[in-house]
Amino acid sequence: MASTSLSKHSFLFSLLLFFSTSPFSTASPSKVLPLTADFSPRTRAERLIRGLNLFPKETVNIETGDVDPSSLASRGKIVERRFQLPLLGKSGSSIQDLGHHAGYYRLPHSHAARMFYFFFESRSSTNDPVVIWLTGGPGCGSELALFYENGPFHIANNLSLVWNDYGWDKVSNLIFVDQPTGTGFSYSSDERDVRHDEQGVSNDLYDFLQAFFAAHPELVKNDFYITGESYAGHYIPAFAARVHQGNKAKEGIHINLKGFAIGNGLTDPEIQYEAYTDYALYMRLITQSDHDSINEMLPECKQAIKQCATQGGNACVTSYEDCTSIFNKIMDIAGDINYYDIRKICEGDLCYNFSNLETFLNQKTVRDALGVGNIEFVSCSSTVYDAMLTDWMKNLETGIPALLEDELKVLIYAGEYDLICNWLGNSNWVHAMEWFGQKQFGTSATVPYVVDGAEAGLMKSHGPLTFLKVHNAGHMVPMDQPKAALQMLKSWMAGQVAMAGADSEIAPS
Repeated sequence: MASTSLSKHSFLFSLLLFFSTSPFSTASPSKVLPLTADFSPRTRAERLIRGLNLFPKETVNIETGDVDPSSLASRGKIVERRFQLPLLGKSGSSIQDLGHHAGYYRLPHSHAARMFYFFFESRSSTNDPVVIWLTGGPGCGSELALFYENGPFHIANNLSLVWNDYGWDKVSNLIFVDQPTGTGFSYSSDERDVRHDEQGVSNDLYDFLQAFFAAHPELVKNDFYITGESYAGHYIPAFAARVHQGNKAKEGIHINLKGFAIGNGLTDPEIQYEAYTDYALYMRLITQSDHDSINEMLPECKQAIKQCATQGGNACVTSYEDCTSIFNKIMDIAGDINYYDIRKICEGDLCYNFSNLETFLNQKTVRDALGVGNIEFVSCSSTVYDAMLTDWMKNLETGIPALLEDELKVLIYAGEYDLICNWLGNSNWVHAMEWFGQKQFGTSATVPYVVDGAEAGLMKSHGPLTFLKVHNAGHMVPMDQPKAALQMLKSWMAGQVAMAGADSEIAPS
């Protein structure tokens, strides 16, 4: 993309969350040190969760007691119901009886797992594409995105809901899923259902889709897209490949998969971790001397990633620890920055305040409306985070060329002020990926992405692949630039996002 003078191959890692940082000067050593190498991975996860002002009662949703017999979770294979919550303002929908649904699905290839999901009918047309959103972490529930990013509504400070003028349900039939098992309202009574790899995650999601489309046959013909951010840079390619495999093998209902989009994701760790120092130097978070010193840690990180690929297991945990030390060293120098948005700073341990999420979802009226009974809400699970450590350093880019070969549309986008899953690392792995259009993509022009007549980003495309760097956004593009994000989705699904100056107006409600 724009500044390809920065190192050719770079890397970065991903969670899902978001913190604060001072602009572009090298800061003093951190007062908080949220990710110092002295902490275990589980402790790191717990500090990250607290940094969002989230305090889940449990580290994972394993229900050992009886499930409320009146809840959706106590019933059959898949069950959902419409729910209504008081909303302020107008939806802007032409549909008289707009459908908001919540449901549980009993995962068949598990011991006792049930997956919770939200489904929102399009505000425009039932013929709109079906879009599923996967939140990262690993281990954070989809409600973070639903209520703070691209869902139909946001939570106001007085705990009322207000319509989101740029919710993605304006142009799609939108699904949010709490996954892997143990996150959000998804749960099991058996600890063996906590997933450790992409095979388990993607098989569960595929089984869910089969049940969902069986319950909604009117949507089977619609185009289908997979979207998400952060650690979903792992989930999404694996899930897309699983759907593609199921379609080819005629395993069940044919899912009309047209493409997938990854926002500020972790996909190819070896390349992305290498980009940390280049990005930090470019943004003046560290000095050239810091850059050169920290880069001496890279060979050990890259070797550990290679051993993870061949040996798995403990070798993958070791690679996580070796490579995370690079990020930690940058943070030690940069100070109390929000590494999800380096324009901001963190105050003490608190970098974002998402506490209204837990407060809202723990209200009895809300829980009754959703049908979750006595199931705990686990906003982010440190247990799931810990369980996925053997998956963290695996390269999920390798499966994408085959999907491009079959002309699935692939969009990789990133907010320019995110450090932890920065645009440079994502651009580097996209450029390094070997596929039939690699050479032409590399020589394609970088062009403006235009929203309301102004440049909202820079993009590069060839064939089915597009890379977009979004201006004035951090890790969570739909939260920071909601209008640009909605236009991006709409244009991309229509096959127009790669057009220079593509500017199909999306007006607020």
